[in-house]
Parts: sequence; structure tokens; C-alpha cells
Amino acid sequence: MKEMFLFRSIFCLFFFSICLLLFSSANGIRSFKIRDNNGHENNEFKDASFLQFKEAPEYRNQQSCTVFYERNNLQELLCEPSPVHIAMTLDLEYLRGSLAAVHSVVKHTSCPENLFFHFIISSESDADFASIVQSSFPSLKFKVYVFNVRLVNALISPSIREALENPLNYARSYLANLLDQCVERVIYLDSDVIVVDDIQKLWKVSLKDSSSKVIGAPEYCHANFTRYFSYEFWSSSEFLKIFEGKKKRPCYFNTGVMVMDLGKWRTGEYTKRIEKWMKVQKERRIYELGSLPPFLLVFGGDVEPIEHRWNQHGLGGDNVADSCRSLHPGPVSLMHWSGKGKPWKRLDAKKPCLVDYLWKPYDLYLQHDHHHHHHRIAKRLADS
Repeated sequence: MKEMFLFRSIFCLFFFSICLLLFSSANGIRSFKIRDNNGHENNEFKDASFLQFKEAPEYRNQQSCTVFYERNNLQELLCEPSPVHIAMTLDLEYLRGSLAAVHSVVKHTSCPENLFFHFIISSESDADFASIVQSSFPSLKFKVYVFNVRLVNALISPSIREALENPLNYARSYLANLLDQCVERVIYLDSDVIVVDDIQKLWKVSLKDSSSKVIGAPEYCHANFTRYFSYEFWSSSEFLKIFEGKKKRPCYFNTGVMVMDLGKWRTGEYTKRIEKWMKVQKERRIYELGSLPPFLLVFGGDVEPIEHRWNQHGLGGDNVADSCRSLHPGPVSLMHWSGKGKPWKRLDAKKPCLVDYLWKPYDLYLQHDHHHHHHRIAKRLADS
């Protein structure tokens, strides 16, 4: 009986210790909502092991690179026009993609120390994104800005895909207001891209030849421009006048990769122009695709064309089906998984497309098996 009582006591103490350890760990780590490959919330994982990222290799400038400022003088570098300024959004849903994108940029540029990243986060998020970025890229120069989502919540209309209704998806329209006023020019990148060329080549795209060119992007004039707007739009003589008087016919362009002249943007008050169309959309329902159509309405026909190699888009399928697509013919500098399918979700679901294997080498996410993780905790307690 004494042996049985002793065994039960040890077992209870062991079980209590495991519960205490797991409970205390959960209280020290935020619980994040993660969506699976079908878009459903997956709350199985509650600890930081599910959102841990490894440190990227440290990349240094080549000898030919100009050194602008000391590495710790970020404020001066922030207002220096010569470094490549890159803006991206960060949220938990796409964090894995964002870090892979950053990794690809710093890996392939000849002057990685001459990059400055501007990260936009939602005002509704309490995640410490700055620490996450810093841990994966200790030498990266960056600043985090908070986007007040209340600015757009009332303006957002239902879209063909739920992800397109994310308020952070509209932050690109507010970059001129969000970023420090001394930042005159920026490259905007979506979170589902991989850069396989030197980003400095994209940075050198000129927008100075014409005072009307506020943004530069690859244009796709073969695409059916009419399908981006509703029948109500095309049947209205009022709306048809929008594109009259343009020097060239408007073409589709993807807003996931843009070179933006923020100085011209501020002078022309382009944020207000985009908001105007969002207000029209609330009343008239003139489009279906989230933040893209207002850009087409405001900038269509006035975009500085950039080589198609800088946005091999559509690798995530279309907005309805998560279908596999191959790269477009021609050279590739940037791959873009626009559409419903994302490479990290398809890889995790063990249903990858061939192009997803081109994304995988830049992934910094540390894979952990949930049950194996807790087995290790129990084993550690048993051995102690």
C-alpha cells in the first residue's frame, strides 16, 4: 500500500508540474489566430513555437557600395534619399511571407546595408513585430509605423475574397501620410513576393520625366481592363468620362509592386482621390476587387511602365481557386503569389505547386511538431 501511495503521489506531482509549466508558458506568450490552407481559423497552436523564425544570414555590402551613415544612426539614414526605401505591411496572417520577402531582398542586393525598410502594422494588433524582425535580421535598418484602421473601416466594401477586405490591405494608399515627411520615394512590396534580383535596379526606375507620373509599375495592356469594374460602372456616362483625355489608354497594373513618388503624392493629395472612389463604391457598387480598382481609376493611363520581370504575378492562382500556375515566359526578377494560394500554406498542407519550391529557400519559419513539443516538456520533467 505504501508503494502504491508513493507512486500515486509522484504521478500527481509529475502531472501537476506539466500543467503548471504549460500554463505558465501560455501566460508568457501571446495566443495568435492562425488560418489553415482553407482559410479557417486554427487555434490548436497557442505557444510561440508556432511563430518562431530563425535568424537570416548576415549580408554585407560589396566594396563598391557607398556607406551613407554609421549603422546605429537610423534617423539620419531614414531621411537620406540615396538608400533604397522599401515599404511593406506586417500582420500575423502573412508574417511568414513578409519575412521571406525581406530575406530575398537582402540576399540578392549588392548593398544590403543600404536598405531601409518601413513596416506598417495595424492599430488593432498587439504583436511585437519589431522584436520579431530584429531577431531574424539583427542588422536590418527599419522603422515600424502604426496604421489607424479606423481611417478605412467605414470605407471598405465587401470583396470577392475575404482577405481583400483586410484594412491593412489599404495601407498602401496612406504611405505618404504614414511615413516620415522626409521620405520622398519608396518601393511598395506585398508580403507574398520573392525578389531574385538586385532591388537597386527597381529603385533606379525614373519617375522624373513627367510631372504626372506618381507611380511606376509593370502594366499588362493585354488584360481585359473592363472586367475590373461592374456593369453599373461601364453603363454610366459619368464614369466613362474618367479615362477620357488620358495620353494613353489605361491598362491593368498590379499594386503589389510599385515605385512611388511620395512627394508628388502628397502634393496631388492622391489619398483623398482614392478615398473618393471608395465612397462612390459604398453607394454604387462599381467594382469587386478590394483596394486595386481605386488605384486603376486614379492612375490608369498615368503609370510609368516597368519591365514585366519585376512582377511575375498570379502564382497563387486567381481570387477564387487556389490553382497552380507556372511562371510567365521571359526573365524573372520578382515572383508574386497574388491570388488565393500562398506558398507557405500549400507547402504546409503538402499540396505545393512547382513554383512554391522557388519560395521555400527564403522561408525563415522554424517548423515544430506540436505534440512532439509537449512530449519534450514531459520528458524534460521526467529526467529532472
